[in-house]
Amino acid sequence: MSKPHTKLHKVTASDVARLAGVSKWTVSRAFTPGASISEQAREKVLKIAETLGYRPNLLARSLSQKKTQIIGVVIDELKNPHSMLMLDTVTHQLQQRGYMALLLNIGSGDNYSSVMLLADQLQIDGLLFLGTVLTDDLVRVAKETHKVPLVQVCRNNDEPDIDVVNIDGLRAGKKLGELLLAQGCTRIGYMMGPETSSHHTQRLDGLKLALNEAGLDLDVLLCTGVYSRERSYEVMSEYLNTQAPHLLMDALFCENDILALGALAALRDRASDHVISVVGFDDIEEASLPTWQLTTFSQRIDLIITEALNRLIDGKATPDGVWSQGELRIRRSHLRLFDKNRGRIKND
Repeated sequence: MSKPHTKLHKVTASDVARLAGVSKWTVSRAFTPGASISEQAREKVLKIAETLGYRPNLLARSLSQKKTQIIGVVIDELKNPHSMLMLDTVTHQLQQRGYMALLLNIGSGDNYSSVMLLADQLQIDGLLFLGTVLTDDLVRVAKETHKVPLVQVCRNNDEPDIDVVNIDGLRAGKKLGELLLAQGCTRIGYMMGPETSSHHTQRLDGLKLALNEAGLDLDVLLCTGVYSRERSYEVMSEYLNTQAPHLLMDALFCENDILALGALAALRDRASDHVISVVGFDDIEEASLPTWQLTTFSQRIDLIITEALNRLIDGKATPDGVWSQGELRIRRSHLRLFDKNRGRIKND
């Protein structure tokens, strides 16, 4: 015998107002930070609401306040550990501010319009681009669809309407270049992912500046086309197998840690007396493992995201803040000492 179905009554603001002897708008103000309401009335409303199990309807409130507390987070490299670090940081910080993140995955590159239309229908309060490569189509759709603040982190762009929160990549690239030069490296190469303008990250420009000041030029430029460890391994292996031993570079600056780990793996799989120092960028979690001991540069994502959300939500910017500097992470992969038997950087 089936049990009778009982339809549950959802507690409303009117139910709380009736028991509290106040208006429905007073109930709304009791749940709104900074709203004009006496402390006595607020405590009474909140106590009755707790007893009844009432929770305010945030969607209804957003319609009346014309603010949804939702930020669209645009990302195109979900397989990259650094992207996941950014996503983890931004969702935590948004939640602490009372906001929700709407994840917009544009990795496929062919669904900009449909993804942005969804965000527009949900009436997001802003768009945050997490290290996204901004194509002309993406920029066009973002501008056409939304009339909300647009902020990009960890990559520069050429769009005056999209604010940028990015570290001083020129300074960071120069510091890594100087670190390699201090090891006695004179033939230094650079490995990049997608072929975008160098000023989007400025890391290569910083390296070239360090080389020029030392009277040197970039030895070789390797391009993988994607931020992929497998592709980095292939490109590095091809370079090692086709280049004459006496012409091999002394050091390799990789645009990010994913490329650096692929390059290191290729170097270890190729038995050779020629040592190539390697540095990366981003300081992903794997970089610090004893297996790699990758020297890299941390962008301090926690500080960058804080600055980005201050601009996106509060309209407040600190252009010359500490967030713009980042931090050098010196480990072992840039050193010229090498253990040929174990195929890894010595720890002595």
